[in-house]
Amino acid sequence: MATNASTASQQGHTLIDWRPEDADFWAKRGRSVATRNLWISIPNLLLAFSVWMVWSVVVAKLPSIGFDFTTNQLFWLASMPGLSGATLRIFYSFVIPIFGGRRWTAISSASLLLPALGAGFAVQNPETPYSIFLLLALLCGFGGGNFASSMANIAYFYPKATKGNALALNAGLGNLGVSVMQFVVPMVITASVFGALGGEPQTLSDGSQLWLQNAGFIWVPFIAVSAIAAWFGMNDIADAKASVSEQMSILKRRHNWIMCILYVGTFGSFIGYAAGFPLLIKTQFPEVSALSYAFLGPLVGALSRAATGWVSDRFGGGRVTFWVFLGMIVSVYGVIAFLPSVPEAADGNFWGFFACFMALFFLTGVGNASTFQMIPSIMKQELNRILKGKDNAVIQRSVERESAAIIAFTSAIAAYGAFFIPKAYGTSIQMTGAPHGALWSFLGFYVLCLVITWVFYSRKGAPVPC
Repeated sequence: MATNASTASQQGHTLIDWRPEDADFWAKRGRSVATRNLWISIPNLLLAFSVWMVWSVVVAKLPSIGFDFTTNQLFWLASMPGLSGATLRIFYSFVIPIFGGRRWTAISSASLLLPALGAGFAVQNPETPYSIFLLLALLCGFGGGNFASSMANIAYFYPKATKGNALALNAGLGNLGVSVMQFVVPMVITASVFGALGGEPQTLSDGSQLWLQNAGFIWVPFIAVSAIAAWFGMNDIADAKASVSEQMSILKRRHNWIMCILYVGTFGSFIGYAAGFPLLIKTQFPEVSALSYAFLGPLVGALSRAATGWVSDRFGGGRVTFWVFLGMIVSVYGVIAFLPSVPEAADGNFWGFFACFMALFFLTGVGNASTFQMIPSIMKQELNRILKGKDNAVIQRSVERESAAIIAFTSAIAAYGAFFIPKAYGTSIQMTGAPHGALWSFLGFYVLCLVITWVFYSRKGAPVPC
């Protein structure tokens, strides 16, 4: 059936009849429609992450092209997209039931053109003030906000049995945008990709040339194509409509706030480590080419998220999340052990540090998938208890609406990790000369997350086993 056909089950791009939990409906029509929406959503989300995190690479190159910013100022620039992206996610958490998934995906993707073009023009002018760079870094948060709306949208399309895997694919391959960006940008800034249209290169002290503007410009054509594909190829779901006040019911749910803490531990760590990894390598191991290795961390985290959604579907998200946090505690301790006591000290070991960080990235990916698998299971148990005696269809719609809203809201709170982790590095280095203090605080937080997971979800006799 054509996407723009008007039938009893679909009007234009809006799905009037959508019953993913109905096995017959799912087999005949639901799966194919959901799959199409998922595979259009993924590249839009990938580009959102690429633009959101592009400053993690750009800031590492600004000093070499003549911008005289302090280390703390550079960490501020690396962290500001995280601050704005996390804040925007709070608002983006509630937009899908109001505007519709198709419309919002297209509009929010198109908004990425502003920071992508802005960054490309700003780096070409050596007189560009620091305040403009701060503003552009904040605008990159448009990309961070998109995750909340994207995940809430995809959650509506899939039945509970496959929701965890679908969300893991959308998020995992979307998260891949960080690694794609950190791999692509170092290549495109070394060549005149756009010819005369791309502007003049910047000449370094050794005589070599950079086209740092390509870090922003390279995404523009892909953003335009993906936004158009979303507008014409995706769907809105009529039953997903809800007011902000209806969605605000999640703020009364205790487990919404508990899952916010756990997701800060997993996704907050992933995106925060990704934002700060290039600059952390550059400051602690100056002899190492940071951009040659930094992309591998987000790559490992994104792929592990996309590939391990089925593990939580099979063994239970709570159990998997418990072991993830235990592994993260061990890995952070390893990172601390292999760091130099001060930058360039002989007691540091880059390869040990790098291996422990790869383990951290891998575990954050697994934890990102497992925590999102937990949310629908938790809400089904909670709402069956709270709405006991109500019609099953009413309960099911409430579970779907609140699960989608909680998935989006927890992603908003967790995204502040993209601000706090790089800023914690900068503050620790400024106060003590080394990032160890920041890392010890992260380890302590993972211990708290481990205890919370065990108490509420993974132990025998837990209040909400999942």
